[in-house]
Amino acid sequence: MRTFLTPILTGTAFAALLAGGALAQAVAPAPQLAPATVASPLPATQALFDGYVSAGKMPGIVGAFGVGDLPTVFVKSGKVALDANAQPAGPDSLWRVYSMTKPVTAMAAMILIQDGKLKLDEPVSDVLPAFKNMRVQLNANTIESRPAARPITIRNLLTHTAGLGYNIITTGPLLELYNSKGINPAQVNAGLEAITRKTRAPDLQEFANRVASVPLIADPGTKWSYSIGLDVMGAVIEKASGMSFDAFVQKRIFDPLKMRSSYWTVPRSETGRLVSEYAFGPTGTMSPLDPAATSVYLSPPSFPYGGAGLVMSAGDYDRFLHMLQNYGTLDGVRIMKTETAKLAMSDLLPAGVTFGALPGGTGGQMAPKMGFGAGGSVILEDKIASFGAGTYGWGGAAGTIAWVNPVKRIRGTVMVNYFPGEKWPVRGDVMTALQADLARYKK
Repeated sequence: MRTFLTPILTGTAFAALLAGGALAQAVAPAPQLAPATVASPLPATQALFDGYVSAGKMPGIVGAFGVGDLPTVFVKSGKVALDANAQPAGPDSLWRVYSMTKPVTAMAAMILIQDGKLKLDEPVSDVLPAFKNMRVQLNANTIESRPAARPITIRNLLTHTAGLGYNIITTGPLLELYNSKGINPAQVNAGLEAITRKTRAPDLQEFANRVASVPLIADPGTKWSYSIGLDVMGAVIEKASGMSFDAFVQKRIFDPLKMRSSYWTVPRSETGRLVSEYAFGPTGTMSPLDPAATSVYLSPPSFPYGGAGLVMSAGDYDRFLHMLQNYGTLDGVRIMKTETAKLAMSDLLPAGVTFGALPGGTGGQMAPKMGFGAGGSVILEDKIASFGAGTYGWGGAAGTIAWVNPVKRIRGTVMVNYFPGEKWPVRGDVMTALQADLARYKK
């Protein structure tokens, strides 16, 4: 549910760094139980991660960094849980990525646009008739409403400009209406799930119908506001593709990319590599929020949540980013056309709408000039402290981070799982560490 906006490595220099790292790994692979015995290709980043864990700031952390088609460099520290017998955290550990699901859903929609089954600027009501006559809230203190000035479009859903709310930021009577109608497309743990299931819609189409029945916060296409747009997009994808939303993502993205550690429901057989999620209390102590052994993700959700529903490994998310970095292709398999991938990672905001501020609680940093693409932010100009123009990415509520710059052919993923995700300044810390690692290769 957050954005990662200020990486600081140039493509050429980072390529040299990772090439050195790939060579080091090839010559001396790290033993699983004693990674510290092998020199890390990213020593400052490794030291940062080790420091996090030794200071008790998190049980474990994994980073995946890549450039071009060189082997991905993984930096890892700690375990998947605080338990003494927990597995070491690694490239195949399973993390709740929450809003890092949104770019996956958005790319599934872009594939359908490429296939001619959707159009970027067609009304959503062409696919979901319940959205035909939307209304707009008169003000934040009432649910009284007026007719919307224009229809919600596919572009609006992809860019959070549909005027939809979100129970993590919506307030007042509209939030009460969302809650009473069970418009809560997310899961936290088994205890909360037992409560939310009492009101939540049982399937995607019913969920979308309920969303269509409540007022918008603004006319479509007039304001950027973080929303459940990508969850509604799941229902659109389901109707437009003629198959379930999760089946479409599996067939068109996960299977061809060999992403075998990406789940809406984690198989019981994989519980050992599922990370336990923690929450920090007022005293700073970590308490289990969703322990792996009893995780809500071990049981099927009410429906696949396109905005926050996936559990993925760092290795899998890196493959997804690698495909985007290559404008739609990886290992000889094409997921989308080059022009589709470029469009998806361009500024798709409607005319006159700006992405000028991050939603509360996201913890990201704004670049000097930014736009918003399909499910993620886009940096629009080159600056010294930035991956530069073309950087696309987003993050998750439990601290996860992802970014890719296809122009410079660089990408990065950082996986952690704790609430609040802004407890530690991981984004800035990681970039400072990567900058220090880069400096070693400049000498």
